[in-house]
Amino acid sequence: MPPTQKFAILKAQKITKSGKIVIAIDGPAASGKSTTARLVARRLGYLHLDTGAMYRAMTLRMLREGIRLDREDEVARVARDTDIVLARSKDGNRVFLQGEDVTEEIRMPEVTQHVSTVSSYPAVRAVLVQQQRKLAENGGVVLEGRDIGTVVFPDADLKIFMVADVAERARRRKEDLRRSGVEIGEDEVVREISERDRKDSSRETSPLRRAEDALELDTSNLSIEEQVEFIVQAAGEILRKK
Repeated sequence: MPPTQKFAILKAQKITKSGKIVIAIDGPAASGKSTTARLVARRLGYLHLDTGAMYRAMTLRMLREGIRLDREDEVARVARDTDIVLARSKDGNRVFLQGEDVTEEIRMPEVTQHVSTVSSYPAVRAVLVQQQRKLAENGGVVLEGRDIGTVVFPDADLKIFMVADVAERARRRKEDLRRSGVEIGEDEVVREISERDRKDSSRETSPLRRAEDALELDTSNLSIEEQVEFIVQAAGEILRKK
């Protein structure tokens, strides 16, 4: 049964506090992962770990340092000496790079343009995956990214793969940028997202793909509230079986 149909018939049930699980949410750019993961974590009282923000922060560091992104050895050298911290606030995670809050800056188009290149390097992924696994080793975490259910936490208790059509994803990304003070044409956003999809799905290291045991959730026509409710209820089913 498709997740959207399953969502329609699930009855709301209260999540128990008798255990903590690891929830892995993967999907392409602008499929709704970040907002949904943050709200799911809030509903469950879990930590929200935005791995994409970590890669964006790493990319911003490279751009600031003037590192040639085609030089993997130089990127790896800087990556190993980069401090990235995710801190919880009442408005969600704040991202700190070398002690500086860069939460808004990491969403800028220049970072978006280059993050796939930086995140494709095995040395960069090794540095950040180690941090991600350590943060989630005791459960009670909602992780979101592109390889959480396949590479970072292949044994996650619940895996969700979020998708949405390109037009809807472009609309969401354009709105996010507008709120940050950046105006960009929708056609350009579509091209950017399509190219990001191509790079993420074709890279040799940890390509974007759906884990075999992941639930696919098409968010094209779902509200944020519906997306969150589907995942919370799926988590509840697992918790009740523990």
